[in-house]
Order: sequence, then C-alpha cells, then structure tokens
Amino acid sequence: MIRPETEKESAFRNEVRDWLARTLPEDMRGLTFRPEPSRSRIWYRTVADQGWIAPHWPKAAGGMQASPVQEVILLEEFARAEAPELPGQGLYHIGPILIGRGSEAQKARHLPGILSGDVIWCQGYSEPGAGSDLASLRTTARQDGDELIIDGSKIWTTWGHYADWMFALVRTGGSRTEGITFVLLDMKSPGISTRPIQTIAGDDEFCEVFFDRVRVPTENVIGEINGGWEIATSVLEGERINIGGPAQILRAFFRLKAVISETHPNDATRWAEKLEQAEFLVETVVAAFFEAKEIRAAGAEVEGRTAYLKLLSTEATIEVQSMIAEAAGAWSAVDGMAQGTARELGVSDIVLQGRRMPIYGGSSEVLRSIISKRILNL
Repeated sequence: MIRPETEKESAFRNEVRDWLARTLPEDMRGLTFRPEPSRSRIWYRTVADQGWIAPHWPKAAGGMQASPVQEVILLEEFARAEAPELPGQGLYHIGPILIGRGSEAQKARHLPGILSGDVIWCQGYSEPGAGSDLASLRTTARQDGDELIIDGSKIWTTWGHYADWMFALVRTGGSRTEGITFVLLDMKSPGISTRPIQTIAGDDEFCEVFFDRVRVPTENVIGEINGGWEIATSVLEGERINIGGPAQILRAFFRLKAVISETHPNDATRWAEKLEQAEFLVETVVAAFFEAKEIRAAGAEVEGRTAYLKLLSTEATIEVQSMIAEAAGAWSAVDGMAQGTARELGVSDIVLQGRRMPIYGGSSEVLRSIISKRILNL
C-alpha cells in the first residue's frame, strides 16, 4: 500500500487473509484461466455469502460500499492467496448501470442474480467492423410495437457462450452516436447463436454472437431508444477502472515472486532489484486507481483519467509479466513448470493472456487519442 494503513484497515486485511486461508479450496488456487461457470459459481457464492463480492456497490443495492483502500486490500489479498478471477461483466459493468440508471423493475429482476452468481452476463459491444470505432456498429434493431427485432452480430464477447444475459448496443436509427440504443437481451431468446473463439493462450473465453430476427421487449431498454451512447460510454469508464485497477498487476506480481522463489531459491539477491521494480509498478497503478476513483466519486469528467489508468496498468502489467518470463527462462515457453519446482506454475499462459490487454476495454491507440484530447487538450 502506498501509505500507512490505519488500525481499522490493517484489521480488515488480517480478516481477509485469515478467511482466505481457511476458505479458498486448494484446487482453486493458482489458476491462470478463469474457471468455467460450473466451477466458479461455487467460489463466487462463497465470496458473496461473506459479503465481499460487490465491494464497489452501495449497501442499499446489496453491496459492501467499501472505500477504495478496502477495495485494494481485497484485490491484494485475493491475489496473494492466488484466488481465481471471477466473472466481472455483471459486477463491474452492467450492475452499476442498473443501480444508477435502471428502472425499479429492471433492478429487482437483475441485481439479485448478479450478486448471487446465478446469472452470468456478457457485453455486446464490438463487431467485426466496429471495435475501436464503436460508433460505427451495424447491428440493427427495428421497433415492432412493444418489441425490438435485432439482426447482426458481435465479436470478442467474453463468456458469451456461457452467459445468461447480454447488455448490448444496437442501432435503432440516425448515424454514429445519435441512433444507438442500450438494451438487455436474454441469451436463450430464439435467434441467438454463439461460436467460441480459441485464443493464442489456449482458452476460449471469447466468442462470436449472431442475432437473426431476435425479438426483445422494449422494457429491456435502459434509458431511451436512440439514447444509449452516453450510457455506453459510462460503462466503458467503469470497465477501464476495473481493467486498469490493480487486480491484474497484483496477480502478475505474486506470480513473479512465486516463480523466483521456485526457480532461483539460492539467488535471491540477483532478483531483488526486479522485485523492487515490480513493486514500484504495482504502487504506481494503485495510486492512479485511487485518483480515478476519487475523480469519479466527485462527479468530475473522468474519461481521460480512466483512459490513462487503463493504459498505465496495461503497460505496467505486461512489464511485470515479462519479468516472469525472464525468471522462468526456457520454461516460459511450455505449459506449466513441473520440472524443478515444488508445484506447477503457469508462465506461458499468463504472459500470452497479457498480450490481449492492450486491445480490450479500448485499444492503447484509442486511449492515447482520448488522453491527448481530454487531458492534454491537443
């Protein structure tokens, strides 16, 4: 932590660390891939029962209403314990939008399932021809009475083939940002099909989603028809705070410590400088995370700051992952490190996964453009 903790914060850290030591199953430790729903739901519900699944949600919505320091403590201790990453589309993306902008009926229907882990969400933003330039999306929705009829496709949809619901952007009229609508879709609706995409890291978290005359009730629209762009950008701000937060770099940092300990047990001095560099990068990301949270809580314009946070965190995480590969040596090219280690430590997969960070949540090139306009006024 970048500043001394208060007595209350230290007590909370000890509570979290002790609880994880007692509760986290051994077969859920050290995973580099998010476990599939059949496995992750059990751990998700365990964390939810403890009251820590939604630290950033207000208590009135069932969350913890944690301070930014408490959020970082949770992230750090879960990373230290090598707890698995859990689905975040419901918790960090659509959940806050429902809390702030959803109707009472929408909140009553969807928030409980997000908190319990019974409902998995995915995000329908990117399309084959509309990724970095999201406003050029072409998935259409025409109104037919009290329904929208949707045709088109989405791509790079995280867990779309497992999801129960999707929040999506569709074009209902106009051009560019003026004719976009933000809508919730039941993934079991007739006319929806999915096709998984295997990544270079060997996982299939992403997929394509196709819509063929999918009927969605207009009561599933958040906000107004043709008024979804501002909601969409708000989701992106929250997504960049989540992606740009310290979760990923903390996972990389503790994996680096484990790899050095396992592969260089008699050469700690040589690697001490690397660990110091990595810890400095972690603290830099934490400081930027605190700043972004404070600015957003104050209601100030935050798009440039969240872009900066996500860009900083991405590059810092990849740098720490490169240190992991350096420490692992030749074993960074194979799946696992069974030889010469007390336990198997994934290296190649965590390094490969990091290479997609500069793309999702807004590519690094797009984020640099936002920073130049919003912060530097170029």
